[in-house]
Amino acid sequence: MLGTRVDDVDAPRLIKSRHGWWFVGNQTWTLIQPDHVRPDGTVSAAVDAYLRDRGAYRPRTPTAFSLTVLTTTACNLGCAYCFQNTDLDTTGGNRPARIDRRRLNADTIERIITFTADRMARTESKKLSLLLFGGEPLLNPDGCLRMLRRAGALNLSSAHMTTNGVLLTPTLSRDLEKAGLNGIQVTFDGSRADHDRIRVKHSGAPTFDTIVHNIARASEATSLRWSLRVNVSHHTFDRVGEIFSQLEGRIDPSRCTFSFAWVGDAGFGYGNDLRPVSEVGKRFAAWNIAALEAGYHVVRPSMRTTCQICTEPGGRYGAVVNADGTLFSCWQSAGKPGFEVGTVDTGYTDLGSASDRWVSCGYEYAQPDTLAVEELQDTVDGAVLDHLHATGRL
Repeated sequence: MLGTRVDDVDAPRLIKSRHGWWFVGNQTWTLIQPDHVRPDGTVSAAVDAYLRDRGAYRPRTPTAFSLTVLTTTACNLGCAYCFQNTDLDTTGGNRPARIDRRRLNADTIERIITFTADRMARTESKKLSLLLFGGEPLLNPDGCLRMLRRAGALNLSSAHMTTNGVLLTPTLSRDLEKAGLNGIQVTFDGSRADHDRIRVKHSGAPTFDTIVHNIARASEATSLRWSLRVNVSHHTFDRVGEIFSQLEGRIDPSRCTFSFAWVGDAGFGYGNDLRPVSEVGKRFAAWNIAALEAGYHVVRPSMRTTCQICTEPGGRYGAVVNADGTLFSCWQSAGKPGFEVGTVDTGYTDLGSASDRWVSCGYEYAQPDTLAVEELQDTVDGAVLDHLHATGRL
């Protein structure tokens, strides 16, 4: 990693390449010859000046206020590892105990809009970025649509939804797009066989083919873009690569971005025992390249950044709001008793008395140590950059 930090949050990266080093800066990817990188991980003066002149060191400052709203905390699936579960299903079924049930209504939406307008004014944010979250947000379609329409009054620049996709229909997808939605993230738990063991309905019924069918029909009805996240753990690792053949001919890869995510342990029997990290990184890299070759997009490597919402206590550039108007620091803690940090009516609680409640992404998951995570990411990103460079796509 490059030693020079641009500010307190973001840092450029140096990633080893077959051809030298990749300098990953502010929306820039520059291949640097080996002799221009010093032993201490900094670049030569001439290269430094070149990069600065082209804006690679520009601080990544938020351009929009980031608002996450849970439209409901209920869910129609029974995934045993979900971080919103509070216990396993003691009967052995697929109905794990979950956080308290809340549902977004018209009154709470107006309170959220008032709160958000005030926060945007304080930071002089001119645009709003909205994420509709749950639970499963489409268990409350009216709440989703109303929230999108009201957010338009705050100069909504982007709007996305994280959904399991089981309830998505062409009609609903058209309505969501018309209301302002741009994209949808859907998660697969590995290949069809593994997904249908893990991501199941309360009855235990499988969901893979339903989700793929719904994405295909919604794509025909709209211009929405799709983020396909694949959860990876030792439960799914061996067959993740099968997903490409299982999707082939069913969805349009040009409208989809693939990402592969190391699933953490939420504490209810889904420990992730993947090791060693170096070998795991090689497989992650291979899956990303396979996605590119199949016509999908992948997330381009970026500077080391932290979450806009939960990094800075006090929610300066973003907020996570539960369906009842309660504020939380992060989507991972939303709805969990004891992690409330205020309400949209009263604002954030004094941080002096709530510092232990201000948690950030990944706080509760058992993952490899920080250096191991960085090693895995560098392995993946280096391989992706080399492939994009070799194929003329960078």
